Amino acid sequence: MNVASVVTTTVDSADGAESLARGIVEARLGACVQIVPIRSVYRWDGEVRVDDEWQCVVKTSATRVDELVAHIKAHHSYDVPEVVVTPVVGGNEAYLDWVSEETS
Repeated sequence: MNVASVVTTTVDSADGAESLARGIVEARLGACVQIVPIRSVYRWDGEVRVDDEWQCVVKTSATRVDELVAHIKAHHSYDVPEVVVTPVVGGNEAYLDWVSEETS
């Protein structure tokens, strides 16, 4: 089974999410990016905020994670973008093979 990771980030608009996702897939840094509308509650600059955001969930191979994180940081509008990497420890081997193929 191939080693894969899921990388999650959030952006402030649907268009921004789609643009980021397209760039990731076109660069083969992710096999697939799912975009999910969410509402986030967080503290920033000393105040609690509530904002609509779009979560991007990227499926990638573990070997591309560093490049993917750098890409997200370089193309993100936030001062401090969320970028969280979760290792995949199992799953559908055929799907994980596809992820590996699409990101090589």
